[in-house]
Amino acid sequence: MQYRKLGNTGLFVSQFCLGTMTFGGEGELWSKIGNLQQRDAEGLIARALEAGINFIDTADVYSEGLSERITGQALKNLGVPRDEVVVATKVFGETGRGANARGLSRYHIMEGMKASLKRLQLDHIDLYQVHGFDPATPIEETLSALDTLVQHGHVRYVGVSNWAAWQIVKALGIAERKGLNRFQSLQAYYTLAGRDLEREIVPMLESEGLGLMVWSPLAGGLLSGKYVRDGQDVGEGRRANLDFPPVEKERAYDCVDAMRGIAEAKGVSVAQIALAWLLHQPAVTSVIVGAKRIDQLDDNIAAAQVTLSDAELDVLDRVSQLPPEYPGWMLERQGEFRREQLGAQRR
Repeated sequence: MQYRKLGNTGLFVSQFCLGTMTFGGEGELWSKIGNLQQRDAEGLIARALEAGINFIDTADVYSEGLSERITGQALKNLGVPRDEVVVATKVFGETGRGANARGLSRYHIMEGMKASLKRLQLDHIDLYQVHGFDPATPIEETLSALDTLVQHGHVRYVGVSNWAAWQIVKALGIAERKGLNRFQSLQAYYTLAGRDLEREIVPMLESEGLGLMVWSPLAGGLLSGKYVRDGQDVGEGRRANLDFPPVEKERAYDCVDAMRGIAEAKGVSVAQIALAWLLHQPAVTSVIVGAKRIDQLDDNIAAAQVTLSDAELDVLDRVSQLPPEYPGWMLERQGEFRREQLGAQRR
């Protein structure tokens, strides 16, 4: 297991992060994703730690808070030393019926942090992430509240999830101007079949020094090899109950076809090729893997041992490339024009 720095910090996290969305199964939405209870969840966490994963991600809304409870109890039951695990959770979603039980106001962030600490049975959260963008709350208020949590020792680092590039850069500028703790990471959707992040967000991350945590790296199971182009499920699959995240299916199946050939040649699973591709992307810090069974987790972790050649990466790049989009194609054309000018000058 490799360890990588999280953003512009000295904190090292494993290249795989254990996601806990399959824990609990409380509520209509979350029951479609997984309903692992305490004993089975502890087995997954124990296996992840044994494999060298030191990074666990959850959220206050997963299974209506039950995911955090199970995670915290598992760490306690397993006797995991606090300094050997990096625990990340999130705030933003609806956690109650009151008008202020959602969003990124100072009120909800403070209440959300206290509730998460109680459920997790921890005295601090290592990475506290805002789980979405709140147009009703000024970014200054959100950043000030997060900074207070860091100053008081309840939170070590802050991150963001599911924001646009311009929103993140605006927040970074505000934090710098006001001397507040800045976002150190982005948690976002990124797969071989969904490379939209590369248009503006990846260049922004590299420019500003933010780490990238990838959620749903198998596109909700679509890139696991369990599905074929005719729509038939060839194994247990989550998309039968929850067709998410949105994917351009034909391009996704083209990716699966290409990955299947590479996987067969290497004697590994299709899922391992999808995960290995992400680990080969320079912007990626950690890939969040969730599982319902130990064998699924083991298969995912094994992707860390899969090396893709330049030729194989080229094949996957061609089959998954994004359609041209403005201003990208204009910037590319300007670059070509500039190179032609420089070439003419040298002659």
